[in-house]
Amino acid sequence: MEIPIHHLDAFVTDGVFTGNPAAVCPLAAWLPDAVMQKIAAENNLAETAFLVGGNGDYAIRWMTPAVEVDLCGHATLAAAHVVFSVLEKGRTDVRFRSASGDLAVRAADGLLFLDFPSRAPEPSAPRDDVANALGRRPAELLVASRDYLAVFATEAEVRALAPDMALMKRLDRAVIATAAGSGDVDFVSRFFAPRFGIDEDPVTGSAHCTLVPYWSRRLGKKQLHARQVSRRGGDLRCEDRGERVAIGGRVATYLAGTISI
Repeated sequence: MEIPIHHLDAFVTDGVFTGNPAAVCPLAAWLPDAVMQKIAAENNLAETAFLVGGNGDYAIRWMTPAVEVDLCGHATLAAAHVVFSVLEKGRTDVRFRSASGDLAVRAADGLLFLDFPSRAPEPSAPRDDVANALGRRPAELLVASRDYLAVFATEAEVRALAPDMALMKRLDRAVIATAAGSGDVDFVSRFFAPRFGIDEDPVTGSAHCTLVPYWSRRLGKKQLHARQVSRRGGDLRCEDRGERVAIGGRVATYLAGTISI
């Protein structure tokens, strides 16, 4: 069996080798779950997206090297790029049906924009286990459906974090670390999810479902420029739309080929 594979970098700052790598595999029909999980493990990227469909309407699933996840931003952005540039050249909008509901992506102003659900966080009592895993106590801790949101006083603190991944893996949620930006962006973040098979994700679109409503409320603005300050780094243009968030970025193609199994 031969399966197309596209390896792309999403939310890039300066072309390939920045942003977050993802694989996209268009399928004629779903493969067995175990086979798709093995493909994702073999790819060894943060996520592999699998697509089934056509005519601007696709079902999508995402798998890390270890587990299937219910929402992934960067691999959805990458999947839309494959639709627009390979599967249906010239198309500028697409719908993906997913475990998190219908997700739309549109091309506009040289960017691709995700339309994702808002996952606003709620205040949480301080937690020693989160502080110990991060190696530093945040100024504020909040909790969302999937993640803890650890808010720090400065961008420098977020950049300096050196988490204990063994402790991080014991937490019941992934952790977003964030602070207001000190330069040309509104806020910065990092994302740690070893319990999902990813120690630190380079750029995490889905985390901005929580970051955008938080910073929109705190800064009093709807349009936000975000940067994920991982080693690779990534830029995101965001908008708070109430129950939805828009998350925009650029995608660069690294390679295209065929999986033989």
